[in-house]
Amino acid sequence: MNLFFASFFPGLQNVIADVIKSRLGSGVNIIRLLDGAVLFETETSYDKLNFLCFNNIFAVINILEESRAGVSHNGVNTLENHIRYIRNIKPQSVTEKKVLTLKTPCNSAVYLNPLLNNSKSFNTFRVVISNENKPASIDEKLRLEAEEIIGRLSGLKVNRASPDTEFWFLFRREDGKKQMADNIFQEGKSRESNNFSVFMKRLTFHSSWEKNLHRGELPPPLAWTMCRLADLAHSDTVLDPFCGYGSIPQAALKHFHITKFIACDKAEEAACYTAARFKKLKNGGFIFHKGDFSELPSVAEEKSIDVIITDPPWGHFKVNDNAFPVKMFDIFGKLLKDGGRAVVLYANDGKFPKTIPNCFALQEEIPILLSGKKAVIYKFIFKNQHLLLY
Repeated sequence: MNLFFASFFPGLQNVIADVIKSRLGSGVNIIRLLDGAVLFETETSYDKLNFLCFNNIFAVINILEESRAGVSHNGVNTLENHIRYIRNIKPQSVTEKKVLTLKTPCNSAVYLNPLLNNSKSFNTFRVVISNENKPASIDEKLRLEAEEIIGRLSGLKVNRASPDTEFWFLFRREDGKKQMADNIFQEGKSRESNNFSVFMKRLTFHSSWEKNLHRGELPPPLAWTMCRLADLAHSDTVLDPFCGYGSIPQAALKHFHITKFIACDKAEEAACYTAARFKKLKNGGFIFHKGDFSELPSVAEEKSIDVIITDPPWGHFKVNDNAFPVKMFDIFGKLLKDGGRAVVLYANDGKFPKTIPNCFALQEEIPILLSGKKAVIYKFIFKNQHLLLY
């Protein structure tokens, strides 16, 4: 079995659980479902997971509960607790480098496979301590010991500046309910604390989305998640009236195989970037309109759109109170087919729901945290009740 720890945008835990279960079926065991992270066990190997909803995914080596491992809420003790269980492991004790699971004195498993077997593209590593989702300082003596042990077992060399991968020692405190599997923790014992720490190897390695993306660009995992919430079908005609740099059309066309997508944006830089990004698509599969979204009724026929998926300019750009969403829903009502769907990401300010017309039935409302800002993903079904004034 393989044990994975994955991070995602806080607030999406129920969506993520549904994605994992639908993708992996009965062969998956969700051990902990947290706000922004999930720990799950599956026989499926990493190269076959193909999850696009995660920000990052890690292979777990060891996980410890505070109530039994003595884990405290600081990086030094988190690192020290894990090191004492891997300190005396020797590579030659593993026959033919098969998956090996050792039991520690507190009956917590150590999964050696992520340490012993590394991708050919991984040659260097560094150690990272994360305390409650924030970087923590590392005692230099412990850091050196951790680097020596990991290097000895993995065959990788230390590179603190620009490594190929990272080994994380992560501590989290959870106040809410949790799900745990008895085969990971000792059976028959009470679980008094939600605090735990994980020693793991990072499998996806990229800079933060904020550094890689344009200002205001929607992160690809969130764009993919919004497309999934829209229940896209191959034959749908999909519209993004505020496409920005093209994250949503990219997800819909590449991963959901949509054959017709209409995108619109008036921002000069974003419009030029998106037009060039999808220039290679032919046969009418992608239609781009550079201009204001209010011009869309002249681009697409009325009642011709099956689905609207969009991230309107609520974050970096100011909108005029309620006038903007009222105008937006008016355009949506003209373009959507009866029974059409709309998935909209908007600020969680309490004002937006008051602008929703009665003909847009709210199916789902998911509060999330995006780059430190509170937002909500809304899912609507459009029912043409002639309540809009055209």
